[in-house]
Amino acid sequence: MSAASLSPFASLSSPWNWVLLVVSLAAAAAALTHVILFKRDPRSAAYWVALVLFVPLAGSIFYLLFGINFIRRQGRILKNAEPLTPTTPRDLHAAPDACPLPLDLDPQTRQTDCALATTLSRISRFEFANGNSVTPLRDGEAALPRMVEAIRKAQKSVTLASYIFEANGIGADFVSALADAAARGVEVRVMVDDAGTRYSRPPITRLLRQRGVVIRRYMPNHFLVRLLTLNLRNHRKLLVVDGHHGFTGGMNIREGNMLSRQPDHPVQDLHFEIFGPVVRQLQQAFAEDWEFCSGEVLSGPAFYPDLTAAGKVSAIGIPDGPDADMEVMPIALFAALAAAQHSIKILTPYFLPNPTLIWALNLCAIRGVDVRIVTPAQNNIPIVNWAARTLYPELLHRGCRIYESPGPFDHSKLFLVDDAWSFVGSTNWDPRSLRLNFEFNLACLDPDLTQQLAEIFETKRAVSTEVTLEWLRGFSLPARMRHGLARLFIPLL
Repeated sequence: MSAASLSPFASLSSPWNWVLLVVSLAAAAAALTHVILFKRDPRSAAYWVALVLFVPLAGSIFYLLFGINFIRRQGRILKNAEPLTPTTPRDLHAAPDACPLPLDLDPQTRQTDCALATTLSRISRFEFANGNSVTPLRDGEAALPRMVEAIRKAQKSVTLASYIFEANGIGADFVSALADAAARGVEVRVMVDDAGTRYSRPPITRLLRQRGVVIRRYMPNHFLVRLLTLNLRNHRKLLVVDGHHGFTGGMNIREGNMLSRQPDHPVQDLHFEIFGPVVRQLQQAFAEDWEFCSGEVLSGPAFYPDLTAAGKVSAIGIPDGPDADMEVMPIALFAALAAAQHSIKILTPYFLPNPTLIWALNLCAIRGVDVRIVTPAQNNIPIVNWAARTLYPELLHRGCRIYESPGPFDHSKLFLVDDAWSFVGSTNWDPRSLRLNFEFNLACLDPDLTQQLAEIFETKRAVSTEVTLEWLRGFSLPARMRHGLARLFIPLL
């Protein structure tokens, strides 16, 4: 049998072959038009053009499913692009001395950090809130029981959002505390991402409903729309009690975080307890997502009491997601890297930054900034490790220093700039967090807080192994092939 006879267009005698030809040509024309008009990356555009031309029909279908950016459009449709907080961009021509930092701040610090603070206040649709207390909570033992205790003391309201909420272990303590709070008349609202409800059985949604707690799944994955909603996940971790006591960070509600209990899959992590005016921004971020899930608008003093100063941290919420906040966080990270003068410290479980952030890190190193990155040696998603190692050489050549940390797997997220700024929250340095998920982060200005977090970072770095070019060259050919193949999937990781 000849190769020609295998082609779907080898014989046009059948009417169905004519139909297939017309459909293929129309699909190819539509796909190529979209590539030419909307693909900004020329390498990506060339790849899609070749696929559409040389794989008739199938290439066009593949482009429809994976090449078109439905993310921004779907995010805006799903959340109606009408968040409760203002989304009007800041006046980019405002006076340069319109600094959002407190006037009583040390003059030298204020002068040094006003530029970045002003930039962040224009990037985010929130405003800087001064007078906050931000306390790091290392691992589940420090964070999760403290959150349960706060819920047990709630008098008016509890709002809780988590990506993963397991029903067993420490999760059972949360279930009990939430149910008791609802029973005594506290306004309790719980939201869990649909993907995160699948980590345990029975589902947390069923247990809480049975106990009288109002709970919603964020964007349920129905079979027919699974492809379009797979990436629109709510990765935010937010807890606000009585509108004034907040928690946020990267920690899920999982027994694996309770290291002293020797779980089967131990996970180190970092969370934060927050008091002060910025807690209102945590509540607003939750309320926007809750309105989308339930149609209910949260309002009134039970959720939004008057807040007073509780510390000296200046902070601003940075919501990010495939809607009106599209790519806000990567822009904020880029701004912080551009402002760095002395040091950059990054602790992340998934290090797959986009080319722009890689070049920003390289430029920091070229300018003499001490850039140090710590990421796990053994990842819970092995392909992430393999792909990340293909990005290391470019950074190492420019002077960045990279370390791989030993187990247990560390899910912590820290980004420290100089001796003043700390960025904390749910965002990882990977395409999924920076483009495909809904995230929430805090940018904090306070030397004391940054010093505490720098100590956590250095403790982790001290037990880690520094990556060198020689070490990378020592991998066998099959391993390097594996790493290179994994790199092709970075946009999907």
